[in-house]
Amino acid sequence: MKKRVTKAIFPVAGKGTRFLPATKSIPKEIMTLVDRPLIQYAIDEARAAGIKDFIFVTSRGKSALEDYFDHSPELENTLRKAGKDDLLATLKTTNMDSGAIAYIRQHKAMGLGHAVWCARRLIGNEPFAVILPDDVIAAEKPCLQQMVEAHAETGGCMVAAMEVPPEKASSYGVLDVRQDNGETVSVQGMVEKPPVDEAPSNLAVIGRYILTPDIMRNLSRIKTGSGGEIQLTDAIAAEIEADRDVFGYRFRGQRFDCGSKSGFLQATVAFGLGREDLRDEFDDYLRELMSMRQAAQ
Repeated sequence: MKKRVTKAIFPVAGKGTRFLPATKSIPKEIMTLVDRPLIQYAIDEARAAGIKDFIFVTSRGKSALEDYFDHSPELENTLRKAGKDDLLATLKTTNMDSGAIAYIRQHKAMGLGHAVWCARRLIGNEPFAVILPDDVIAAEKPCLQQMVEAHAETGGCMVAAMEVPPEKASSYGVLDVRQDNGETVSVQGMVEKPPVDEAPSNLAVIGRYILTPDIMRNLSRIKTGSGGEIQLTDAIAAEIEADRDVFGYRFRGQRFDCGSKSGFLQATVAFGLGREDLRDEFDDYLRELMSMRQAAQ
C-alpha cells in the first residue's frame, strides 16, 4: 500500500539578492504578488494537495516569515470590532495550527539538495513533497494536487515538468525520457542546464517534487559539486541508476518564475487580471498604457 504524501519541505533560506534593496529587510518569500506573499501561494497549493505537515528550511533574517504564519490577536480583534468579517476570514487563512509547521535552519548555503537534506529527521520513512515558492503556478487544479493524484498511481519519485522552447532548455534541468505516456513520462536521466544542441528533450523540471525517503539517503552520500553545493538533481539521478522509478509530470497550468524580476512582473499582471475585483480597472489601464506606447512610436 502506497503511503499518502502529507509532508512538504519549503526551501526558503535564499537571500533573494536579485530583489535588492527590497530583500535587505524582508524575506523574498514575503514579497507580495497582488495582495498575497509568494509563500502564501505555495502554502495554499500544498493544503489543496492534502499536506498536513509544513517544513520550512530557513536561514538568518527570516523572522518575518515565521511571524507571518503566527496568530495576530490584536489585528483580529480590530477587524472583528470593525465588522470587517471578509478581511478577518482572509487573515485567518494565513494562520497555521500549532505543531503543523516546523522551522529548520540551513546554516550554510550549500544548494537545494542540502536544504532538503536538512529536514531529513522530520521526514522519516515517508514520501514527501518539495515546493519552491519562486515557481508560482496558475492552474484550475493546483499543480501539487495534480501530482499527488498521479503519484498515487505511479509511486516512485515525480518531478513537475513543462515543455520549453528548445533554445531555452539550457536554462533548466532537462529530462531524458524513456517512455512518454502523455501526462506522465518515465525518466532515464536528468541533465542540468545542457548545451542547446545536447539537450535530451525540451521537458524542463520546475519547482515541484514528490520524493521517496531514499532521496534523503542519497543526499547523505553525495559530495559537494561545483560551487560547494549539493544538488537535488544528483540525488534523483541516483534513483534512476538504482533502477527505481522516476517520473516527470506534465502539469496543467501556467508557471511564472517569480525568482526573476521579469517573471514577478508577468505574474503580477496575470494574477491581477485573474481577479474579478481588479480585472476591469486593471485591464483598462493596461490597454490605455499600450495605446500610449503605440502612439509614441
